[in-house]
This record gives sequence, structure tokens and C-alpha cells, in this order.
Amino acid sequence: MARVHRVAAAASVLAIFYLLTFFSIVPVPFVNPSVSEQILPLVPWWILVSFGSYSLWSLGWGLFTFRDCPEAYRELLKEINDAKNDLSARGVSVD
Repeated sequence: MARVHRVAAAASVLAIFYLLTFFSIVPVPFVNPSVSEQILPLVPWWILVSFGSYSLWSLGWGLFTFRDCPEAYRELLKEINDAKNDLSARGVSVD
């Protein structure tokens, strides 16, 4: 089973469980029903904000540790120089 299938299966199970608790078909254990009615509508927003925070953190960490990958750094500089040479050969002023 590929990773995409595992993620899709887990997301499906969690979505079904969330919908069952959201529509009060399955009660949330150890939680007062009035409290669960107030909290459950906010769960999708919490997930969205958490995913956005994780994405920004991983992007920032990748930028912060970019120089820790010397071969990627050299490859990127080579691609930039190749692009500049190609553009200047076509008559575009770069710099």
C-alpha cells in the first residue's frame, strides 16, 4: 500500500468519525454534550491553522538550513549562472 493510500484511508476514517460525532450519532466520551456542540464545529479550522503553521515552519526551516546542503547550493548557483548566460545570449540585460 502506497503512502497516498495510507493517508487517504486514515483521513477517511477520521472524517467519518468526525462527522458521526458532529451530527451527534456517536457521543464523545467523557465530554459534556453541550461542550462538544461548541467545540466540534471549530475542529476543521483548528486542523487548517495547524497545517498552515506546520507548512510555514517547514518552509522556514528549509530556508534556514539551506546552506547545510552544499551540493544543492552549488547546483542552484550553477542554474542561476546558466540562466543569466542564456538570457544575455538572447540579448536580455541581466544584473
